[in-house]
Amino acid sequence: MILTGSEIALEVERGRIHIDDFDSSRIEPNSYGFRLGATILEYNDEILDAYQEVHTTRRVIPEVGLVFEPGKIYLGATKESMGSDFYAATLYARLSVSALGVWIQHSAPLGHCGAMMPWTLEIRVAQPVRLYRGMLIGKIAFWSVLGSRLKYSGRYSDSRDAVPSRFSLRTPATGQSGVA
Repeated sequence: MILTGSEIALEVERGRIHIDDFDSSRIEPNSYGFRLGATILEYNDEILDAYQEVHTTRRVIPEVGLVFEPGKIYLGATKESMGSDFYAATLYARLSVSALGVWIQHSAPLGHCGAMMPWTLEIRVAQPVRLYRGMLIGKIAFWSVLGSRLKYSGRYSDSRDAVPSRFSLRTPATGQSGVA
């Protein structure tokens, strides 16, 4: 079951949902609006190999914005650190951003219980679009979980900003690499 915006605000107040920095004006009917952080990662490798470490360049989005180009994947982060030990979360783009041909999270929108961090956003655009740090870019929704809650402790647990793929790293649970 999805939490309403007013329930999200109550759960933030109770300490069961973490949103740093929380602003009640960004509560929506069933979600909370989040902003784009200040940095973007771009992959340097011409071919990305899932089993090899990837190389990136970190860029600060200038005050005048940054033009995002089609045919590339950009990794941004939410300005806010968000999550909950009690609820799963999903991230979505705002309609006004999607209507510009911007996708921010089309393949990995699920946030597990216990994951509290600035979320890495997978940003792709249909045509050149100028985006700005601090702009409202998406929304997070929180969902009740049924059954025993397992706290997230995966490869991205320590994230503090946009993070490139860590597929090539060994998994904490099995000690195995990403190779099947």
